[in-house]
Amino acid sequence: MPTIEVKFSKTKKKLKIKEKNFLGNLTPNKMTIDLINKMEVKRALDHPISSKKLSELVSANEKVVIITSDITRPMPSNVVLPLVIERLKSGGVKAEDIEIILALGSHRSHTLEEKKYIVGEDIYNSQIKITDSDMNNCVRLGMCNNGTPVDIFKPVVEADRVICLGNIDYHYFAGYSGGIKAIMPGVSSWEAIQANHSNMVKKESYAGNLETNPVRLDIDQVSEFIKVDFLVNVILDEKKNIVKAVAGDIIKAHRQGCQHLDKLYGVTINEKADIVITSPGGFPKDINLYQSQKALDNSKHAVKKGGIIILVASAKEGFGEEHFEKWMINKSPDEMIRDIEDNFILGGHKAAAIARILKTNQIFFVSDLDDVLVKKIGFKPFKSVNVAIEKSIKALGKDAQIYVIPTGGSVLPINRNSN
Repeated sequence: MPTIEVKFSKTKKKLKIKEKNFLGNLTPNKMTIDLINKMEVKRALDHPISSKKLSELVSANEKVVIITSDITRPMPSNVVLPLVIERLKSGGVKAEDIEIILALGSHRSHTLEEKKYIVGEDIYNSQIKITDSDMNNCVRLGMCNNGTPVDIFKPVVEADRVICLGNIDYHYFAGYSGGIKAIMPGVSSWEAIQANHSNMVKKESYAGNLETNPVRLDIDQVSEFIKVDFLVNVILDEKKNIVKAVAGDIIKAHRQGCQHLDKLYGVTINEKADIVITSPGGFPKDINLYQSQKALDNSKHAVKKGGIIILVASAKEGFGEEHFEKWMINKSPDEMIRDIEDNFILGGHKAAAIARILKTNQIFFVSDLDDVLVKKIGFKPFKSVNVAIEKSIKALGKDAQIYVIPTGGSVLPINRNSN
């Protein structure tokens, strides 16, 4: 057996799996990559989709807002931002007229060091303003067709030009990340985020679905209320290299990015496993349990009912969201599922998603969290991934079959059958 590793925060853990138990390593599909990182972003900026080039869209003295991801996302803003700002300046925009807004959604604010890490030291020390979004400082622009309010962070509404950055991954109820998701929920109010996310309980809200997904339909309709002038989205490989970039029209460019993601990360399997070992992919995807949940949700497509999911995630910052924490600690899986359907609560929605997994599968959790706390939420705590593997095989039998998903936050197993 070759050595198999999964990322854990900023380190790696080696797995010991016997050959007879190893069903497969679910990794991204092999694809020819022509350009990576800066060169690929430059290519996308030079060939925007259904749009003029960025430098041709802007003018001197215009106030430009660039929305990019917060610290919980793997978006390499420090790579993309300098290239975008270079194009803005070539179009006549001054540094003092640019504001970078870090899309917090419902997440916590950043420290100064985190802001510097996200944008890079040169931009951080420049005349460009760097601001955390604030869901309590929003302007209501209207209502979506299904009643979701369109509440947008005031500096975004007041800008002459709006540019959205982000990375495209599978999203367990919005279908895909990226696109105008930078605005809804990225820079929206609590009420708007909650209303949008409440659609996750509908059967069409699942990873990989765009066209009939009510969460994504809400998100995309926001473009009818606020003009987004330009999009830059990237797709990352398991080493966090940019292997594909799309730029241009907020919807059309995003859709092309999603198609590329399918080719890279939609991994077909012929059977499900007894045990699935998954990692979100290390920092920052495993910074807390709130973010690590995405890998857990993707892995459910590869494990049999009654099987075990071994989640390898540091979660050193704990739960990551107040309501999520309260639900996980104080409610049973049945209560969480019932309560999210009766009265949707943002944060509780992720707890309910985990509860649905706990109804059919055990979760063994290799983390930096206290064992007593892990037990409170219905997981089985481990500090060693290999001890977790041994215990899971003992529980399910010596011939138990195992999948490993090293980048569980990105890879979506697609089943040929429904066993």
